[in-house]
Amino acid sequence: MVIKLLCAVLLVCVSPGLVMAFDNTGLQPISPYGVFSTFSTESLPKNKVGLEVTAERAIDPEFYRFGIKGAYGLTDAIEFNFSAPYIFKYANAVDGPEDFSFGWKHRVYDEGKYGPSLAYIVSTSINNGRKEFSTNGRIGVGFIASKRVGPFKGHLNIFAANPGTAALKSEVSFSGGIDFSAANNLNLLGELVIKKGHTTKEYDQVETRLGYRIKTTDFLYTTLGVGIDLKDKGPEYRFILSVSLTSPHKKTVIKRIYEEE
Repeated sequence: MVIKLLCAVLLVCVSPGLVMAFDNTGLQPISPYGVFSTFSTESLPKNKVGLEVTAERAIDPEFYRFGIKGAYGLTDAIEFNFSAPYIFKYANAVDGPEDFSFGWKHRVYDEGKYGPSLAYIVSTSINNGRKEFSTNGRIGVGFIASKRVGPFKGHLNIFAANPGTAALKSEVSFSGGIDFSAANNLNLLGELVIKKGHTTKEYDQVETRLGYRIKTTDFLYTTLGVGIDLKDKGPEYRFILSVSLTSPHKKTVIKRIYEEE
């Protein structure tokens, strides 16, 4: 079960001519404060800003997803987040925005010698999209745990959300991500998400993602990844590119004191 919580899910179930349970993204983290769609308990420092643009190409069913994600450090432990995705040529026919999502993440416990750091997320979505990509908004809550072991950082997320349409079922997802510092400016990423969508009572959405993140400068990150479906529900594959820009952190100046002999 632990292994299953190490990578990410986004799924689409389709019957002929009808969109069923589109894989709505909801609130998403920005790099480097997460692994693809799995949040870390880390957050931007107070008054710092982060912005990320994303592009995704899904196959079977085929569509493109473009998005803008942002974050702002309200305090050193509380972060405001938003996500605004747009779908292009879904099933080669439908374009339009998904619901706009926003919320905040609050780290309530810092990592200790043995225990993980802990945080929670409260999020909501506004009905901003086409009916094919919308659940008429949603309200959700989540729990996050993160732990560093040497060059590895692991993250576990548990989320639940109620769609705005009463006829739809509650969504539940479990996701886990691993961030491995392979070099000074290179991190290898792995993620798995297991999700119960809003049209079913079963956990029928499973996808793993693998990729890497390059730190170009102290405030610019580029992430490349591929997603592979493990449940034969679709999309069968997806390719992901994102570029994030964050406010430069204030560098600590080390003063040297020399004694005269």
